[in-house]
Amino acid sequence: MTTAVGSLLATLPGHRYTDPETFRREQERIFETDWYCAVRAADLDKPGAYRTVQVGRESVLVTRNRRGELRAFLNVCRHRGARLCTAESGEVRRSLQCPYHAWTYDLDGRLTAAPNLTRMPDVDRARYGLHSVRLREWLGYAWVCLAGEPPSFEETVMSEVAERLGGADVIGHYAIESLALGKRHTYDVAANWKLIIENFMECYHCATIHPELTEVLPEFADGFAAQYYVGHGPEFAEGAAGFTVDGSAGFGRLPGLPDAHDRRYYALTIRPQVFVNLVPDHVIVHRMFPMAEDRTVVECDWLYAPEVVAGGADLSRSVELFHRVNLQDFDACERTQPAMASRAYRDGGVLVPSEHHIGEFHEWVTARLTAES
Repeated sequence: MTTAVGSLLATLPGHRYTDPETFRREQERIFETDWYCAVRAADLDKPGAYRTVQVGRESVLVTRNRRGELRAFLNVCRHRGARLCTAESGEVRRSLQCPYHAWTYDLDGRLTAAPNLTRMPDVDRARYGLHSVRLREWLGYAWVCLAGEPPSFEETVMSEVAERLGGADVIGHYAIESLALGKRHTYDVAANWKLIIENFMECYHCATIHPELTEVLPEFADGFAAQYYVGHGPEFAEGAAGFTVDGSAGFGRLPGLPDAHDRRYYALTIRPQVFVNLVPDHVIVHRMFPMAEDRTVVECDWLYAPEVVAGGADLSRSVELFHRVNLQDFDACERTQPAMASRAYRDGGVLVPSEHHIGEFHEWVTARLTAES
């Protein structure tokens, strides 16, 4: 329960950002229970292409089968538990083979071969296939869920997006699933995942550390983040021709984007680990991979109309704006992380009124950790 102190709200106590046991419970009760945005579907562009990602305490293997369908499995051989794929990404021709004892699985996870398997008639190939993981494609990404009974995707992920944007149809205007990857940056951040989410949700810090962003979005200099208001998107500065580091023109408006969304920026958090940034000519998607209580890997994709990328357009000024924002934000989070262990932050800090919506995030995390399992 968030505690009010006058016009201020109390934050979580410092140990919630540093305690390994708290992080383990978050892995178990949040990351291994909710829908988790794992892989950009277009990264797996042919049968046999695969990628491994960390989801809670599990390594999850996402691949494309011979029919071109995405499949996800726990990255664990059923024989003696060896890691099946040790690389972050790669490609196989027809099967996945364990490097330890050569147990071999097809791209649908079925056990197909193993040394001396014909002399072991009691080994049920169907029973000893890979453990499958639920997978759902949306917005051009593969979302996975480790829960035995996953929550409704529509009532969690899609509902959260619709609620933030003020309508279920708004995200569809950007046709994110049809966009092409223009640039990807991966950041290894020495900070707890909650600090990164809290930072993204508020703009009280924007006037202090984001000079380039507030030049394009002057409303942010007043301290109220886009996510503070349902359906609101701050308007570009009068002198800003596009969402670029110097305010220069970007690219043509994405097809299907209505006039009401032109020259506006929308930001949303999809719990537990996705940020989406919407501007008229491109979309930026952050996926967080919490690795430890004090380490989070963030993968950030800049997505554009396919013809922009295929035509070799110079994306540098477009990408540079939010790349700087990321570096500025992550530096702030890394400067905050050590203080979480200080006696000065033992009881936490406070949220000013423009940050009060972060209190709801704190309540959500606390409820997940204290709910009966």
